[in-house]
Amino acid sequence: MDSSIVSNSKDNASLLARIGAVLVALMLLVGTSPAFAATEYIASWKDYEKTLPKDERVTWNVVADAMDILLNAAEEEFQAGNNEAAWEAVNQAYYGYYEITGFERYAMSHIAGSRKTEVENQFSLCKSIAKNGGTTAEFNDAVEGLRSMLHTDANKLDGVEETGGSDNLAAAASFLGAFGIIVREGIEAMLVLGAIIAYLVKAGQKKSLRHVYLGAILGVVCSFIVAAALYSMGMGNGSEQQEIIEGVTALVAVCMLYWVSNWMLSKSETEAWNNYIKKQVAGAAVTGSVFALAFTAWLAVFREGAEVVLFLYPLVTSTDPMIIWAGILAGFVVLAVIFVVMRVFSVKLPLKPFFMVMSTLMFIMAISFLGSGITELIEGNVITGTYIPWIPTGNEVLTVLGINPWVETIVPQILLLVITVIIFIVHFRKEKKSKAAGTEMIDPNATA
Repeated sequence: MDSSIVSNSKDNASLLARIGAVLVALMLLVGTSPAFAATEYIASWKDYEKTLPKDERVTWNVVADAMDILLNAAEEEFQAGNNEAAWEAVNQAYYGYYEITGFERYAMSHIAGSRKTEVENQFSLCKSIAKNGGTTAEFNDAVEGLRSMLHTDANKLDGVEETGGSDNLAAAASFLGAFGIIVREGIEAMLVLGAIIAYLVKAGQKKSLRHVYLGAILGVVCSFIVAAALYSMGMGNGSEQQEIIEGVTALVAVCMLYWVSNWMLSKSETEAWNNYIKKQVAGAAVTGSVFALAFTAWLAVFREGAEVVLFLYPLVTSTDPMIIWAGILAGFVVLAVIFVVMRVFSVKLPLKPFFMVMSTLMFIMAISFLGSGITELIEGNVITGTYIPWIPTGNEVLTVLGINPWVETIVPQILLLVITVIIFIVHFRKEKKSKAAGTEMIDPNATA
């Protein structure tokens, strides 16, 4: 056989082997860096952690440095006009690193709840610019702002762990973190429950309280079930599905809160209240109303409860459990005090101020839930947000009110506020007509 033919065959085989190796390398690259990122990155912290030296101590700055690689890739992709790849890199930094490592939860517990919201909004801003085709300067500014936030928080969190006398400092931070989560997340549910319970007491329907308490207890049970399900499916440390569940639950709660608030406000009209009391005295059935109130109580507790479980789980498993449980217990004590004060204060209020206070509270909670629910859907990539730069972030009051810098949240909230104002104007006009007709409002306790 001609030796040149053999030589050529070997060369061809070698060339094919090299081409195959290149193709394999490209497939691996696609698996670790979506959309052929200009700067290679590993999409998941779990995979990235395997590349670290075994003796390296993992700090929050290490996590922040890892996210820098993805943010660098995002900037390069955007510069090259690959907006979708840039969006994907930022999205992986959020879900593959920021949430899965517990960075979000530790920032919330050890720094501030509003800080966690501020960073999440910055992530969403980067993705919004990529989706909406902003300028390179806008995208780079947003990414650099995010990078600065992440490293600032990493330094703070690492400082909690590394400062001299850190045992006491870390214990105090863990206690306050658990305490803050319980109070911050629980107070919204407590306000809703307090308003419903006070309403039933004022209406002489104490026997119906057990349905509301049952709804609240079921809310707690369902919170644990959903949290366990999310963890079992690998979504407990943050995922698009989790954000969507929280967002949809919040929006359903908005509908129920608004319905209950309108119901309470309507009962403050003289004639309507007198007729309602007559029906109660006559023993009329109120099954539908009680079910609506119990369901609202369930929603309020479930919405906050599942989030509380997900936030507290990393703390319990990574810190002295006794310290965490002490913080949880202290938080429940504070919530109990708030509940008692609401109960005593509301029952002592005259009838009309009582209804006005409670219905106003429900309206405010509905507007807050509307903003936070839509924000969750933006974080879950269901909606692409349109950023409003003049609305501040990182403010605790605005965070509680669900006010975030997005057109998609602010516009619905403004519309709901306008509708609420119209409802109150109509109510006051009806009340004025009732007074002119000489109808008097009676107290249920006087007829019982």
